[in-house]
Amino acid sequence: MKRMFLIAGIVFVVDQLSKLLVVQLLDLRTVREIDLVSPLLNLRMAWNYGINFGLFSSNNDIVRWVLIAIALAISAWVIWWMRRETRTLARISAGVLIGGALGNVVDRVVYGAVADFLNMSCCGFENPYSYNVADIAIFAGAIGLIFFTGEKKTP
Repeated sequence: MKRMFLIAGIVFVVDQLSKLLVVQLLDLRTVREIDLVSPLLNLRMAWNYGINFGLFSSNNDIVRWVLIAIALAISAWVIWWMRRETRTLARISAGVLIGGALGNVVDRVVYGAVADFLNMSCCGFENPYSYNVADIAIFAGAIGLIFFTGEKKTP
């Protein structure tokens, strides 16, 4: 469990530092767009008031606090679930997911929305969506939990 909490802490700090750098220091809130390695990697400011891809998006404070409560409840449930899990990769995946979820919770509390800024396009396809380190962590952690938990198959 210590490893899971350590990984969650590292992911959380990396996410928050990346947001501090991009949103505050590079002032992406005002600049709105910075091309780094166009079109492969760009910074495009987007405020996500919903969940992935802006689903259930709302400026309503009630929705914001409901999304915060859901993220905290899921994080608590994953911690409770991992108490019985012995596989290292499962606990690492859980830590990655929890760190990302808590990073986005802090955004919702501080900014009222999740600060998304990473944008990647390629090969003639222009991606209209932005995301952040926490989003990547949540996705990677969820995939890891799918692959590294569950009953061991015996032949």
